Amino acid sequence: MTGFKNFILRGNLVELAVAVIIGTAFAAVVTAFTEMLLSLVAKLTGNAEPNFDDFAPGDVEVGPFLTALTAFVILAAVVYYAVVLPYTKAKELYFPSEEEGKPADIALLEEIRDLLKEREGSGPGA
Repeated sequence: MTGFKNFILRGNLVELAVAVIIGTAFAAVVTAFTEMLLSLVAKLTGNAEPNFDDFAPGDVEVGPFLTALTAFVILAAVVYYAVVLPYTKAKELYFPSEEEGKPADIALLEEIRDLLKEREGSGPGA
């Protein structure tokens, strides 16, 4: 019973549940926005519906693929410009990346090494 309690109260489980809930809600927003953009594309091209399902040059039905491809590109653009780009900029603003160079632990170890070498050189046998 203790193992089950630890599993349920584990922080990662709660974080995962929140991520799934927020992700599901956000997916609905992005899908609605994508449908809105597809309908705008349909109006600009003069189609009544935002799909190309009837498009079949040479009796090859490429319409459903074009509809899915257009929806995917719009969806990817919305996610990139509305989520990824602002997130990356905010992350860099609030949590700047470390400067190029040696990691702090390596620099500290080198400093310790140099101090030990100095001690050995100035010891009683020197």
